[in-house]
Amino acid sequence: MLFKVEMVVNIPLDADPAVMDAIKKQEKEYSQNLQKSGKWRHIWRVAGQYANVSIFDVESNEELHNLLLALPLYPYMEMKVEALCRHPSSIREDDR
Repeated sequence: MLFKVEMVVNIPLDADPAVMDAIKKQEKEYSQNLQKSGKWRHIWRVAGQYANVSIFDVESNEELHNLLLALPLYPYMEMKVEALCRHPSSIREDDR
């Protein structure tokens, strides 16, 4: 199942920079592992914002939910999730 996930990160101004640096490091490692596994297929930064648009390829709504909740920056995020399906005009066979 494919999902588009829009993530906006809102770190409080009074957050401890050292703590946030550690969380960001964990976030990068976690997200890159999901990308290597094929679960997180695409990620794009939104220019001028601390935000991204991502495509996930997972087995179920519950799997996506659990992956997103495990994001180290999750407590600081606002998300919008939309289910996707293959367009009949797509030439990509791996768009399922």
